[in-house]
Amino acid sequence: MHASNAMERMAENKSTSFESSLDRLKAVVDELERESVDLERSVELFREGRTLVKQCEVLLKNAEETLRTADGTTAAPSASAAGDDDDERRDDEAPF
Repeated sequence: MHASNAMERMAENKSTSFESSLDRLKAVVDELERESVDLERSVELFREGRTLVKQCEVLLKNAEETLRTADGTTAAPSASAAGDDDDERRDDEAPF
């Protein structure tokens, strides 16, 4: 049971990290959407946003792997299929 509690705490920390990164990303996007942001600040925000997106993607992939392992389906999608989905998602959804 002790190991289970440790895993739960780790999951909570990752969730908190994901949520805080996502909240900050939303704030960055909100600030970028304002017309009064100068170019230098826009570039800084853009860079921060890209970093936050990457952090969130890593956390989501780790969570997916954890769920697959817990579910007993350790086989991940093929590399080409996963790459196609990632590219499509970035084009359609990612603000950065």
